[in-house]
Amino acid sequence: MAAFFAGFVDAVVGGGGLIQVPALFSAMPNVAPATLLGTNKLAGIWGTTAAAVNYVKAVRLRWSMVLPAAAMAFLFAFAGAFAVTHIPPTYLRKSLPFILLAVAVYTFRKKDFGSTHAPLYHGDKERTMAMLVGGGIGFYDGFFGPGTGSFLMFLFVRLFGYDFLSASAVAKVLNVATNAAALLWFGYSNNVIWQVGFAMAVCGVLGSLTGSRLAIKHGSGFVRKMFLLVVAALILKTSYDAFLK
Repeated sequence: MAAFFAGFVDAVVGGGGLIQVPALFSAMPNVAPATLLGTNKLAGIWGTTAAAVNYVKAVRLRWSMVLPAAAMAFLFAFAGAFAVTHIPPTYLRKSLPFILLAVAVYTFRKKDFGSTHAPLYHGDKERTMAMLVGGGIGFYDGFFGPGTGSFLMFLFVRLFGYDFLSASAVAKVLNVATNAAALLWFGYSNNVIWQVGFAMAVCGVLGSLTGSRLAIKHGSGFVRKMFLLVVAALILKTSYDAFLK
């Protein structure tokens, strides 16, 4: 059930880990955290891929920009996963709620934010900027992770002039790359429960297909509302983890 709802939410705006990770920790409290996180990545990548395929069919993407950005996201997500084994993300954990709050306030105040698709850059400049965003958020996903999809969406709307639907499509492709890098690391280190992950993946794909079809049907206004809801939930969750847990 958690995988289905996580897939649904993640397909629209990202943040499916808010549902799926706590469910895994609750269901299997005696399993090592790294193994649960690895299982979450295995379950999540299939749903994210299904959503990405759905978006690609309905939204026109600039692959000359998206593919290099996805490659950078993959490389830096792997680097982030390696870095977190040497540097604890203590300061990032405490600053994240405030960053998310700024994102939520900015999006809420600008009522037309992400409502129209008017790309600001083209060619090499757009590709270079996308690679920088892919690398930066990819490293963040490997190093820490919460809200990766939401950050990608916000940046592609704010910096690139995309509407929320197009930004969601690009975010899904890049998120597949970051999840693949993390899964590669967790699989290599034997931190995946494959049977559980694949069973959850089936439900996650069903949720992702449902969510992405709703987003495509109802457009950027629906995605914007879901984005604000998920960011609000992320603020509460990351604040609790940073200051109360």
